[in-house]
Amino acid sequence: MRAASEQSLRFLVDKWLAPAPSAPVHVTEFSRTRVGGRRYVRVETCLEGSLRSLFFFRHDDGCWCVFPPTADTPHVFAYPRAA
Repeated sequence: MRAASEQSLRFLVDKWLAPAPSAPVHVTEFSRTRVGGRRYVRVETCLEGSLRSLFFFRHDDGCWCVFPPTADTPHVFAYPRAA
């Protein structure tokens, strides 16, 4: 089980974007998903001249992840072939 600090948005931003003290991090978008209405944020930083940006999704257990909750993941349906 992960510690509560490892589920925080701040922890994940540091882990995935590795911002430098001289490169501030900005939340550039926040809203809710169309399916399920779950929260998400888009965070970006500029490091060594390159823009880095990631979406983080809030899950039902309160933790933030870089992937959407399973219920919000689009499904691909395979239709049977015509004979």
